[in-house]
Amino acid sequence: MSHQYTFETQLLHNKHKFDPATGGVSVPIQHASTFHQPSAVKFGKYDYSRSLNPTREALEEIITELEGGVRGFAFSSGMAAISTAFLLLSQGDHVVVTEDVYGGTYRMVTQVLNRFGIEHTFVDMTDLDAVEKAIRPNTALLYAETPSNPLLKVTDIKAVSAIAKKHGAYTFVDNTFMTPYLQRPLELGADIVLHSATKFLSGHSDTVAGLAVVKDEELANRLYTLQNSFGAVLGVQDAWLVMRGIKTLSVRMKKSQESAKKIAEFLKDQPLIKNVFYPGLADHPQASLQLRQAFGPGAVLSFELENAEVLARFIELVRLPVFAVSLGAVESILSYPAKMSHAAIPQDERERRGISDGLLRLSVGLESADDLIADFEQALDSIGILEAQKEEV
Repeated sequence: MSHQYTFETQLLHNKHKFDPATGGVSVPIQHASTFHQPSAVKFGKYDYSRSLNPTREALEEIITELEGGVRGFAFSSGMAAISTAFLLLSQGDHVVVTEDVYGGTYRMVTQVLNRFGIEHTFVDMTDLDAVEKAIRPNTALLYAETPSNPLLKVTDIKAVSAIAKKHGAYTFVDNTFMTPYLQRPLELGADIVLHSATKFLSGHSDTVAGLAVVKDEELANRLYTLQNSFGAVLGVQDAWLVMRGIKTLSVRMKKSQESAKKIAEFLKDQPLIKNVFYPGLADHPQASLQLRQAFGPGAVLSFELENAEVLARFIELVRLPVFAVSLGAVESILSYPAKMSHAAIPQDERERRGISDGLLRLSVGLESADDLIADFEQALDSIGILEAQKEEV
């Protein structure tokens, strides 16, 4: 129905635009756990809500269309989606994983998959030679997160997918930071695209959800069997909240991205800030790659303060952002990766990956960029004054 429309219009005009039974301009929430069957010989489409539920199915169809896949799946969290996709692997398989990956994914690979005889190698996926060298005869999967969390490194999805295909392996891409509004991994060669829909897709810090979209029918059937077997499905209220959030995805991402660019430019000139990591800055090492494979740099950036002490002071002094885990919301969220999203990674491993105790991740919301910049400026100025006083003493 909607292939001729632009992405913005597709967000609103799909087959779930209104309820065919009543005309209601909202997907009905079907709470039923079980469904009456017509007879002993003829069963209906729905039998039990773990296997299929019409509300969850609507969200699964919407994300499939937006990502350009054949079938989508909604899970109870981003990690439920990622973990269920990992269950496509078997004992004896080997996974190559991007090295600065979300802490929950790191924990799954290093503490769960390894117990089932699935091996892993972490690699800097911005280095395609390193990716090639990491591949073994039993490599079954290349797992990329791009831009990566929290250092915003950009992986060449097309190139990594080509390497995977050459070796008979799958490519999974975590597309949480970009969403299909900015990046379509399946169109670039990936086999499965994954989301924490808790973040930009739902966008309001009010639901936890995960999504997966598959490019190939056979692989989709296998993932469906795992979703049904493992049972970590998204509840209907949460499915409805994600669908409501998706309707405003383009306007939210556009505004947040514009503000993120302004804030990154401001931060890179501040004396107390050592580094700013954002693929929208001209000096980002993969800035041109990001422009080639995505429609923008996104609304998440990270910046490094002098040390943990300066970071603690900065957090006390800023007023506007929420200091919390998660990202991708209408309000700006400051996170401390070393103690929050990446706490599952041991300290020496974190530091080796460049996740220092002075690093903050900022997910830019819908506030005025100028207000956020003024807030950061007053915090940094106050710290600067305190530092100068200390030196005088």
